[in-house]
Amino acid sequence: MIKKLSELALLIPNAKIIGDDISISGIEHDSRKVTAKNLFVCMEGAHVDGHNFIGQAVANGAVAVLTARKNFTPPENISALIVPDMLNALAVIVPYFYDYPARAMRVVGVTGTNGKTTTTYMLREIFLAAGLRVGLIGTIQILIGDESFPNPNTTPNVIDLQHVFAEMRDKKIQIVVMEVSSHALAENRVAGVEFDTAVFTNLTQDHLDFHGTMENYLRAKAKLFDAVSRSGRKPFKSAVVNVDDAASTEILKHCLCKKFSYAIKNPADIHAEEVDVRADGMEIQLGVRSVEFGVDTLDLSLQVTGMFNVYNVLAAIGAALAENIRLDVITNALKNFRSVPGRFERIFVDVPFTVIVDYAHTPDGVKNVLQTAAQIVNGKIITVFGCGGDRDSRKRPLMGKIAAELSDVVIATSDNPRTENPEKILDDVEAGVREVIGKKFYERITDRRTAIFRAIELAKSGDVVLILGKGHETYQILNTGTIHFDDREVAREAIGKL
Repeated sequence: MIKKLSELALLIPNAKIIGDDISISGIEHDSRKVTAKNLFVCMEGAHVDGHNFIGQAVANGAVAVLTARKNFTPPENISALIVPDMLNALAVIVPYFYDYPARAMRVVGVTGTNGKTTTTYMLREIFLAAGLRVGLIGTIQILIGDESFPNPNTTPNVIDLQHVFAEMRDKKIQIVVMEVSSHALAENRVAGVEFDTAVFTNLTQDHLDFHGTMENYLRAKAKLFDAVSRSGRKPFKSAVVNVDDAASTEILKHCLCKKFSYAIKNPADIHAEEVDVRADGMEIQLGVRSVEFGVDTLDLSLQVTGMFNVYNVLAAIGAALAENIRLDVITNALKNFRSVPGRFERIFVDVPFTVIVDYAHTPDGVKNVLQTAAQIVNGKIITVFGCGGDRDSRKRPLMGKIAAELSDVVIATSDNPRTENPEKILDDVEAGVREVIGKKFYERITDRRTAIFRAIELAKSGDVVLILGKGHETYQILNTGTIHFDDREVAREAIGKL
C-alpha cells in the first residue's frame, strides 16, 4: 500500500505537514521495524519517548514522522505530519492506510473480566470444524491459520492490530476471533475494526488502577456493543450476553442488534439445564431456543471441567450460532476441545495428587477455580498465589480472603512484582488472608519457586495443588528485569524431587 502524506493529513482536522508531500509505504511505531519509505510514529509513553528513536528510524528508511508536538522540527530531508492528538489521529489514519482490512473477514470480539481466552479458543475450534480459515488474537498468542506469533498485549495497539488484520486479509482468513480488553476499548485500539459478533462474558473487579471505578470499567466494555450495533459494510450483527451477570442489564442497553442470551441461573436463549462436573470433564444438558434454530436440547460430553467453563461453552455456542454455524458442527467441535495453556491446566505426572496451573488473577477468577477444585478434590486444596505489582492494589486483600476461605492450605507468594516491593504486595494480600484463615495452614514465601516446591512437598494423596496467577506465562517480571519462569516447569521439577 502506498499513500501520500497529504492524504493522511486531510483525515485529521488542523493537521499540518512540514517538508515534502511524500509517498508512504507503511506505518511503524517501533524504530527497529521501520523499513524503506515508512512513516515513523513518535509515541510518548510513561517510560519511552518515540522522539528519541527518530535517528534509528531514519537510518532504517523512515521518510517522515508523525508527532503531536506543535513546534516539532524534523531532521533534514525528513517530512513531518503534526497532529493535535496522537491517539485520535492514529485511530483514523492507520485503518485508512491499510484499507480497513477487517472488512474483508468476519470479526468476533469477546470482552469481559474472565473467560475471554478460553471462549476464543473454543470458537476457533468450532470455526475450523466448519471448514473456515480462522485467525485468533488474544492474550496467549496471535494465530493466522496455523502460524503463531507472540502478542505483548491482550489486544494490540491500533498500529500493530491493523498490521495483523492486513496480513490476515492477505492470507485469505475468513473469520477472526479476538479478545477485546477494556484498555483497548478505552484507548480506541480497535478503531477501524468492524465487528460482526460481540460477546460479553462477565464483569468483576479488575483494572481499577486504570479505570478508577467499576462504572468506568463497565462503560469501557460497553463500547464493544456500541461498535457492533453500528451499521457497516458487512451484514448480520449480533451480541451474545451472559444474563447471569449483573452488568448484563447495562450491556444490553448498548445492543441495538440481534441478541443471543446465555445463562445457567436465569432464563436465556442458550441455557444449561443440567451440569455434572467431574475431575476429567463434565456433562451438560443444554436448552437452545432461537428464531433460526427453533427449540432443541443438546447433551454435551466435554473434556474441560468447572462451572466457569460451562459459561465459556455457552458463550462459544452463542457466538457460533450468531455466525450461522450448524449445531452439529458446534457440538462435535466442543466435544473434541481439550484445554487452553494455563487455563485450569492439569500437570500430568505419576503422583497420587493433582496439580493444576491457572491464570486466575482476579478475585472472581480465584473464586471460580477454587470452587471447581472443591468439586473434584478428595483431600485438601493447597493454593499458591500472588498478586501483580503496579496494578490494582484494591483486589489484593480480596484475593487473599477468598483463597483463605476456600482453601485448606494457603501459600502467598510473588506473581509479577514489577517495580513494586514484593513484601509490600504480600502485606496487602496477607491483610485479607488473616481475616479468615483461622487455624488453617498458612505460609508466606516471597520466592515463587520456593513456594511451589513447598506446596508440592505438602501434598498428600487426593489433594489438589493450585498454582494461580500466571498460567501460560513463561516469565516473571521483577524490579531487576524479566526472567524465565514457567509455573508448569517448576511444578514438574518439584515433583521430580519428591
